Amino acid sequence: MKVEHNISRLKYLLKMYKLSAKEFLSIISNGLKNPIIESDIFSERIEISYLKRIDKVFEKGIHYYLDPKAPENAKEASIFFRKDNFGTDLNFRAKKIVSQFEELKISIAAIAKLADLNTKRKIPKFSLNDNPEIIASEFRKILYPTFTSKRRDFLKSLISKFAENNILVFEFVETHSRKEKANIDGFFLKPNVIVLKRHQSFRREIFTLAHELGHFLLEKEEIELLDYSVIADKHLSKIERWCNDFAYYFLIGEYGKDMKNLEKASSSNDYHHDLLRTISENTHLSQIALFTRLLFQSQISQKNYNLVRVDFEEQSKKHQEEKEREKELQREQGIKQRGSIAKPIPSPLFISTIQAAFYEGIINEYEVCKKLNIKPENLSKFIQ
Repeated sequence: MKVEHNISRLKYLLKMYKLSAKEFLSIISNGLKNPIIESDIFSERIEISYLKRIDKVFEKGIHYYLDPKAPENAKEASIFFRKDNFGTDLNFRAKKIVSQFEELKISIAAIAKLADLNTKRKIPKFSLNDNPEIIASEFRKILYPTFTSKRRDFLKSLISKFAENNILVFEFVETHSRKEKANIDGFFLKPNVIVLKRHQSFRREIFTLAHELGHFLLEKEEIELLDYSVIADKHLSKIERWCNDFAYYFLIGEYGKDMKNLEKASSSNDYHHDLLRTISENTHLSQIALFTRLLFQSQISQKNYNLVRVDFEEQSKKHQEEKEREKELQREQGIKQRGSIAKPIPSPLFISTIQAAFYEGIINEYEVCKKLNIKPENLSKFIQ
C-alpha cells in the first residue's frame, strides 16, 4: 500500500543527521534481499512498509512524514543547523538523543508561553575574559546546595537549585540491552537546557553538570563526551578549559586553598593520598581529577602522575572484574539479576511547567502522563 508523504521532511532529517542518500538507503535496506532504491522513497508516493523502516531509524512517528507542512526553521529547530562541529564525533544514537531533547525544549517553550510562565534566563552571560574561579565562587552562593555525601541526593539538590534559577536539567537513561549507546556525557542547548547521561558514577554526572553550567554561563552550546583524566589539560580549547576550570572551582569550594598549598606530591609524602581522598569525599570530585589538577599546577611530576594514574586504572579494572565475576557466579547458580530500569531525576521546573499548563487547560491528563513519563494511576501525585 502506498501513501503520499512530505519528501521535504525526509530530506530535512537527512540533512540534520548529515546522512547521504546512499548511507541512508543502506541503513533502511538492512536485511532485505532487494535493497531499497532512491526512487522508492523520494517519489511522491511511498510504501507504508518503507515508511515504517524509515521511522525505525528516526523514531518520529509515521504522522511526521505525512504532515504536509514544511519543517520548522532549521536553526531554531536544531543545534545541528546552528553549529557544524562538536567536541565529540557523535554517533547516530547521540544525535537522536539531542534531537529528542531539542524537540522537548521547543515544546516546553510553547507550553510556557501559552500558560504565561516566565522561563526566561535569569542569570547574566559571561565571557572567556571573566575569571572562572571568581565566577565559580559567586555562583556557589546561588546554585550550590547543602552538601551531602550521598551523590544522587546531591545531584538531585543541584538540579533543584538550577530549577530555581530557570535552568532546566534533564537526565536520560540507556538500558544495558541497547546495542548502540550515545557517546556523550552531556550537552547544553540555548537558552537554558542542560542534559546529562545517567552513569553508574553520580560523581561523573555531578562534574558534567557543573561543566555544562559553564557552557550555560558563556552561552556556548556544546555536545560532548568528557575525558575526566584531562580536565586541566593545557591543550583543550579555550571554551572547554574555561568550563573545566569553572566546574573544578565550583565543586572544590573552600578545599581549593588546601589544594593550592600542598607541597609537591611524591612518594615521600605518599602523594597526599589520604588528604586527596578526604577532599574527594567532601567535594564529589574524583581523586584522579584532583591529581590531574595538581599536574596542571606543577604540584606533581608527569612521571609520578603517570604512576598514580596507572594505579587508579588498575584498581578500577580489578573492581569491575570482581563485579563481573560476581554476576557470572550468580548466573551459574541460577540467581536472577533483579533491578528495575533507573528513572531520570526530574527537574522541579519541568514538573511545575507541566502542572501549570494542565491547570490552564493547555494540555490534558494524557499529555501530562506522556510529558512526565508517568502511569495514569500515578497522576494524582502530580495534579490535584
